[in-house]
Formats: sequence, structure tokens, C-alpha cells
Amino acid sequence: MEVPVQIVFHNVPHSDAVEAKILSRVDALGKYCGAIISCRVAVEAPHHHHRAGNHYLVRVQVAVPGETLVVGREPDAHRAYTDVYVAIRDSFDTIRRQLEDHSRRRRGPLKAHPISLHGRVAELHPDEDFGR
Repeated sequence: MEVPVQIVFHNVPHSDAVEAKILSRVDALGKYCGAIISCRVAVEAPHHHHRAGNHYLVRVQVAVPGETLVVGREPDAHRAYTDVYVAIRDSFDTIRRQLEDHSRRRRGPLKAHPISLHGRVAELHPDEDFGR
């Protein structure tokens, strides 16, 4: 399935390797939800840290029928993404889970049908020989 993808870099130089990684992750999303309309990915470095390294922010926006799913992996005190590939991995893992949930919601709950009875034993005659 060919998904239209828009990749944007903010305050980060364009990288063919990062773009290839993003495209491969977008292609993998197709097996979790076949009805993806479009995908937009933004990679940015909101602040430039000279000593601690740059922290990356990756936002993924996926449009599916009836809904738009958005994930943003922002650096915080516990999860500072100094590696852009780790930020991409975590963002796409989260959007994958959201796509799985979306697909489950669209399918609806599975209907359990009651088991129908095939017959009922009315009488037993152990003294008569019916098995030979």
C-alpha cells in the first residue's frame, strides 16, 4: 500500500538516512491498519544544547477514515531523546498501538453466538442391549 508521506525537518539538517528510516516505519504501519489516508512526520530540535547534545522531538500525524491520530515524543526530564532514531522508534511504536486500537474500534466487538443444542437424551435403558 502506498501511503502519501510528508516529512518535515525543523532546526535539523535534512538527512537521507533519517528520511529512509521514517519511510520504512511508515510502510510497516500499513499492516496494522490498511486504511491510512496520509501521514505527516515532523522531526525537530527545539533547543540547541552545547554540552548535553541536541534533544529531538518527533511528531507523527496519521489520517485514517473518521479520525486523525497524533503522537508527539517530546523530550522531558525522564526521556530526553538525544538520539533521533530512538525518538523515531518510540513515536512510531506509539502510533502503531493507536492504529491497532483504532482498527479494533472500527471492527466493533465480536458477537458471541450461543451454542445450539443438537439433541437431548430423553430416556436411558441400561438393561437393553442397544450397542451391539
